[in-house]
Amino acid sequence: MTHLLNGWTYYGPHSFQLMLTLTIFKFLTALVSCATAITLLTLFPLLLKLKVRELFLRQNVLELDQEVGMMKRKKEACWHVRMLTQEIRKSLDKHTILYTTLVELSEVLDLQNCAVWMPNDSDTEMNLTHELTGRIFSNSHHISIPVNDPEVLEIITSEGVKILRPDSILGTIDIGGSAAAIRMPMLRVSNFKGGTPVLQQTCYAILVLVLSNSNLNSRIWSYHEMEIVEVVADQVAVALSHAAVLEESQMMREKLKEQNRALQEAKENALMASQAWTSFQKAMSLGMRRPMHSIMGLLSMIQDENTMRLEQRIILDTLVKASSVLSTLINDVMEITAKDNGVFPLEMRPFNLHSIVREASCLAKCLCVCNGFGFAVDVENNLPSKVMGDERRTFQVILHMVSHLLNINDGEGSVTFRVSSENGRNEIKNGTMWGMWRSGNLDECVYIKFEIEIGNRGAIQIDGLVSTDGRGIKEDLNFSMCKKLVQMMQGYIWISRNSEGLPQSMTLVLKFNIQSLQTPIFELGNSDQPNSNSLFRGLRVILVDDDDVNRTVTKKLLQKLGFQVTAVSSGFECVAMLGPAATHFQIVVLDLHMPEIDGFEVAMKIRKMGSRNRPLIIALTASDEDKVWERCLQTGMNGIIRKPVLLRVLADELRKILIRANDGF
Repeated sequence: MTHLLNGWTYYGPHSFQLMLTLTIFKFLTALVSCATAITLLTLFPLLLKLKVRELFLRQNVLELDQEVGMMKRKKEACWHVRMLTQEIRKSLDKHTILYTTLVELSEVLDLQNCAVWMPNDSDTEMNLTHELTGRIFSNSHHISIPVNDPEVLEIITSEGVKILRPDSILGTIDIGGSAAAIRMPMLRVSNFKGGTPVLQQTCYAILVLVLSNSNLNSRIWSYHEMEIVEVVADQVAVALSHAAVLEESQMMREKLKEQNRALQEAKENALMASQAWTSFQKAMSLGMRRPMHSIMGLLSMIQDENTMRLEQRIILDTLVKASSVLSTLINDVMEITAKDNGVFPLEMRPFNLHSIVREASCLAKCLCVCNGFGFAVDVENNLPSKVMGDERRTFQVILHMVSHLLNINDGEGSVTFRVSSENGRNEIKNGTMWGMWRSGNLDECVYIKFEIEIGNRGAIQIDGLVSTDGRGIKEDLNFSMCKKLVQMMQGYIWISRNSEGLPQSMTLVLKFNIQSLQTPIFELGNSDQPNSNSLFRGLRVILVDDDDVNRTVTKKLLQKLGFQVTAVSSGFECVAMLGPAATHFQIVVLDLHMPEIDGFEVAMKIRKMGSRNRPLIIALTASDEDKVWERCLQTGMNGIIRKPVLLRVLADELRKILIRANDGF
């Protein structure tokens, strides 16, 4: 302003007022200038402060822009990862998971190609199993890299994404931009077996990704892209582990279905076998065992008669012995099917060796005559009379020897039955049996040799039965069971054949105990034993048996002993007849196996009556099991009689029970 006024008044004279005005303006301008100069000392710091704040604000804005960009990228990465995870978890199939991963990563990261390298079963090679470009690799044509390759080892040992070199073998799956790889832990099915993971060496697969190189400037891997790859690789590993567990569960489910199917089939087969076994047992019991028991009971009645001639007595004794053997065979068949343990029970008791030789000779002669053979007997004179052993099993083996030789030879020649005492010498001492018996005391046992021979031609001894030859002779089931019986009786059996290879003779050597020969041995029904039936006369007996034939035979046996017998066919009739107002009976002979109510329940009902004169209860059963007698004792029975019911055995058992009851035991 001062300069303008000076320039305006520079030319010409001016008035006093004008000059005064100009002077005042100049003075005021000087004052303003002085004031301005004074205020500049305080304005400059303020201006500098404002400038610095402006710079800080601009820097904060830049940082906020960067953070917002990072947040946007992270949000975008999370969205991509979430989308990839959802796509991956849509399936639980391993191949679908891997292929979906390759496709989704390729769309999200704009990849040119990506692939998966999987280890083989032996963990020795990495095989290229999945690729985005669509190449299919079979088991016989695939690209493989050794596991101990340095680059493979470097990727497996590192946790993050590894940028591959341009000349990398893993990165040569396709020509493109920069390639990166990351490991994926593979959880095997064996890690989950048994409920607790098994500590095993971790196995890894390798995921390789190649960036697209469509632009002129080559792309490089950014940080957020590598983060996406790491997260996706972890999700893929989890999905693959789930797929492995699902695959194992499906396999286990199929195995369980197969096992359940097999168990159901086995259950049905077992049920059918049980029904067949029950039907077989019932058929054997009703069709064979019960009729045989009736026959044996009738034979025992006839055998007790004293009006027969010697020849008739021998024939009758032979029939009794043959019936006993047949009954034993029937019991063996039923017990083998029931127990299925292959063990035959032995009944060791004293018996008359001369009697069994005589009866076996009689039956063998009948068989030989029927088959057109002659028959001769050669028995040593100094055979012991009484021995200890299983009489029925011995008779059974002798009959088998005779029938076997007759079945495999034509009806020519003569059969010789030889019986002798070996006393541990001759071929026994030189053979296998001496080693088996040498620990025994020869003074307490005797070795009896039974030999059945056809003709007189020379023979060659062999162990066991002849093997199969041109005529089809072979060891059959009967001989195997017979040989097992002989071994159980501490004996030995062998066969000798002629020059034509045909069996000519069979030899049986058995060991019998003679320790109790010094004590008197009585047999029921023999003249040496007191045979008094006066104890039975007048006693009232009620007989309970559902089988009509057996009930009739048992009734006749009891009547022959002197009892007054009342027979009923069911347990209900027995209980009714033993009521308070019924007839008094001293003995109840009770069959244990009846259809409507069994003998055990009948016995308990009788004991619950509380009568002062309680009858003796005697059970009838064909079972040889010990638990049957224990159960009889628990139900209050006084004795048990094993079927078949024979006259002498019945009298002996009833006598023992009555004497024991009279003595107060």
